[in-house]
Amino acid sequence: MFRLFRFKSILMRLFRIAHIGYVLIGYFWVNWMGNSGFSRLFVPRVYKSEGAVKSKEERLRIVIERLGPTFIKFGQILADRPDIVSSKFRDQLKNLQSSVKPFDDDLAFELIEQELGAPIEKTFEYIDKKCIGSASIGQVYKGKLHTGEEVVIKIQRPNIKDKIKLDLQILEIAVRRLTKEYPELIVMNVPAFVEEFGETLKNELNYFNEVSNAARFNDMFAKVEYCKIPKMYIPLCTNKLIVMEHIKGIKPDNRDTLVLQGLDPSEVAKNGVNIFLKMIFEHGFFHADPHAGNMFILSGNRLALIDFGMTGSLKPSHMNFLASFILGVANSNAGKITDALLEVSGNNFFKDKEDLEFRLQEILNRYGTMNYNTINFSAVLQDCVKVIVRFELQIPSSIYLLIKALATLEKFGYALDPDITLATYIRPFATALIKKKYSAKNIAGGLADMVKNYAHLIQTFPSEMSEILNNVKQGKLTFDIKMNNSEVIQGAIKQVGQKIALIILVISALIGSGLMLAWQPEHSLAKTVFLLSSVVAGWLVFRLLLKTKL
Repeated sequence: MFRLFRFKSILMRLFRIAHIGYVLIGYFWVNWMGNSGFSRLFVPRVYKSEGAVKSKEERLRIVIERLGPTFIKFGQILADRPDIVSSKFRDQLKNLQSSVKPFDDDLAFELIEQELGAPIEKTFEYIDKKCIGSASIGQVYKGKLHTGEEVVIKIQRPNIKDKIKLDLQILEIAVRRLTKEYPELIVMNVPAFVEEFGETLKNELNYFNEVSNAARFNDMFAKVEYCKIPKMYIPLCTNKLIVMEHIKGIKPDNRDTLVLQGLDPSEVAKNGVNIFLKMIFEHGFFHADPHAGNMFILSGNRLALIDFGMTGSLKPSHMNFLASFILGVANSNAGKITDALLEVSGNNFFKDKEDLEFRLQEILNRYGTMNYNTINFSAVLQDCVKVIVRFELQIPSSIYLLIKALATLEKFGYALDPDITLATYIRPFATALIKKKYSAKNIAGGLADMVKNYAHLIQTFPSEMSEILNNVKQGKLTFDIKMNNSEVIQGAIKQVGQKIALIILVISALIGSGLMLAWQPEHSLAKTVFLLSSVVAGWLVFRLLLKTKL
């Protein structure tokens, strides 16, 4: 039995490799055949448009569609990465459509029973015989529990895990070979992108991740009346089966239908924008695919969200970047935007910072004729990212996911209310985040941590210094220093050294004069030194507090 299963698995792999090979050979064959007028007659119809051979970008998009769900998902994510592919190819990738036929309903019911470990009748009063939706990974049915609750059942496609695993292996092998021939792909971080894509897809294959995401969103919005997260029936869920509350609502892509149902499209748009901005700025965890198909409008202008397979997580540094970026746009401050982009890309001492700031200022000038409250915020963000890509700076993938989510959110709001602008709603969230970052409580906590670290340093310094000296005596001390840009590093070290020297001098003067005053309260020199050092210390704290302009 085991040998038979293994033989079937090997056979499936061979067929899949043969299919991929067939599609790719066909693509390269068309490239060769399309070079002359006569040979174009033999180009397959799928690669032609009105008798002419389609462009290279169009043909690549067709190839990706023919390769199936894994490659289509890869292309859809690649469409939002201007740092990896050209704008022409990204335009084609945005047109990728996953036309997945539903698999047999009887087989779906068998799989549901396998996951439940019991007949369907034991858990459900009924399940509709026909699926209501079919995607690349799963298939969806409506049903009803014996308790009377209407539910949606999502069951994973048979053998989809093995198919996707094989596709990912082929994709990784292809990228490894391409990076050997084209080293610039390593610079563009393509191998890391493919690896990250593989992890994302594997997470989607485990339905427990989607259930966990839904539970997390439910906790986040438990007290927000205008947001509805469907209930997950966790005891019935497995890594291949999801049973969740059936949401009955109206799709938000038809404004007239909402009005006919007595709903207020403007209020719906406002609620939707606030929900997603709360995700981003207050929780750092957001629904990464907020299109109309994943939303329902309920009574009271409430918004219900579904499909939590694709989410994004933001580190505190990413959230601070976004807040600083927004306030930089609001204040037309290219310097602030430059600092935010360089910080999030890990290049605080960038040699071409002046040129980068000039390019970003040009973008601000281009949008400068608009009022901030009417500006297309996602367009500004995308233009700035295009500039940073030209300077070959890498920013975290979650930022690209965030840009996509914001752009989709902006379209969602505009479709319901043409007068709504994302910029109007996003600025208060950014201001609140910056204020929180530089609040007295956070600064006090930071100072406490700094004092604790210095205390630990003082405590451990003698023993560590003894160890270093002992290693020097025994000739065991080695140095391993790598400097890719010595001028920048030397400048940075000099700047940091000067700041540290100033801080140590001020603290020493403050403590020393304070001790002298404790012994001799009338000592005039001690009073002068204490006063001056207090003023300088206050000035340093003042600069820290006002480093970010609100």
